[in-house]
Amino acid sequence: MTQGTVVCLQHKSEILENNPRGDKFIRDLFVYLPPDYDEDKFYPSVYVLTGFTGRGKMLLNDSAFTPNFAERMDKLINDGKIRPMIAVLPDCFTHYGGSQYINSSATGNYEDYLTREIVPFVDAEFQTLKDKNSRAVMGKSSGGYGALVMALRHADLFGLACSTSGDAYFELLYLPDIPKAFRAIKGEPQKFIEKFWDEEAKKGKDDFSAFNIIGMSACYSPNGADFDLPFDLKTGEIRAEVWAKWLEHDPVRLVEKSVENLKSLKLLYIDAGRRDEFALDIGAKILVDRLKKFDVPHIHEEFDDGHFNISYRQNRSLELISENIEA
Repeated sequence: MTQGTVVCLQHKSEILENNPRGDKFIRDLFVYLPPDYDEDKFYPSVYVLTGFTGRGKMLLNDSAFTPNFAERMDKLINDGKIRPMIAVLPDCFTHYGGSQYINSSATGNYEDYLTREIVPFVDAEFQTLKDKNSRAVMGKSSGGYGALVMALRHADLFGLACSTSGDAYFELLYLPDIPKAFRAIKGEPQKFIEKFWDEEAKKGKDDFSAFNIIGMSACYSPNGADFDLPFDLKTGEIRAEVWAKWLEHDPVRLVEKSVENLKSLKLLYIDAGRRDEFALDIGAKILVDRLKKFDVPHIHEEFDDGHFNISYRQNRSLELISENIEA
């Protein structure tokens, strides 16, 4: 089997420089080049977005039983299931665990970083086809949410979008974690974050849920360089005005504002496991219902699994992208 090449470039970001948390602004960018990569040819590209606490490099982790993303691409290309493509694996990790691929005064402008810096940088460095219909975006969980954000707001750059178990319908996704976050944070979010980052500190059973709620607050309800939590720190009562800010970022609510963009896509693919632990299969159904209401073309599928260890679903996204992308 012929193998592609993984290239690691360092990119210095002007957009992320001086970000509120002091997160690094010179980042590794991993790019997969297909086995037949030739400087005299041009290739379609796919941007692969990781979930919360993930970064592009993690898609290349070695595993005894599961192919990493480069190995997956090699096999699909060699088996003739997908056409040769360039795959871009960005790093949008932050002090709060992730960026949701949106701009925030509390984390930095990661939506701009991806769309205004990384895409032009990749197009300048590699033999990409520089047309929206030759550029796709895909991801799982928060990465699926990021793919939806790109479809909703940046259809001029990404003509194809695939979301696997992407964040949608926030009521079912986030509200169940708020009691856990309230108990774990104990009224002191910054102290909790310091403890969470302490390598020697033992993590409690609800600590990741709390970190997730803090991370989402930094993205959805920033307050200057800080953030507002969607619940009262003393009582746990939902803060309606903050929760309303979160809902403004829910893809279910954004469809109506983005119908023209969504209808311009060559491919919009949404899937989720029927046993998703965060009810994202239900969120997908609700999102798809909104798409139908506005006659947005899409493909919706479900599979018999949960939220975790489902990297095999990347095959389906890549195959659909290969079928629909212009090359």
